[in-house]
Amino acid sequence: QVQLVESGGGLVQAGGSLRLSCAASGSVLSINVMGWYRQAPGKQRELVARITSGGGTDYADSVKGRFTISGDNAKNTVYLQMNSLKPEDTAVYYCNKANGIFRYSWGQGTQVTVSS
Repeated sequence: QVQLVESGGGLVQAGGSLRLSCAASGSVLSINVMGWYRQAPGKQRELVARITSGGGTDYADSVKGRFTISGDNAKNTVYLQMNSLKPEDTAVYYCNKANGIFRYSWGQGTQVTVSS
């Protein structure tokens, strides 16, 4: 069973930047579409960015132009560079598969808090 460990969150002022990392215990990038999700209090978890095994990416409209997803196959790690952060980006961020029905067990996530 693949384990996912997210890190890099924190408290930042609006307009600031953070870089999240997701370390996987197996070779997930080479065989899956991987994504970053977020869940704000009282809201459903939403997919904000995904990356294919070939390096193709796409983003939710709410983060397009501000967030960049990337991956390192050798390190089995997926990254999310977040710039120009807004208070509405405040959420717990998770990574997981972003294709098909099956999902790996969710990690603990990493909290991102953006102050105005």
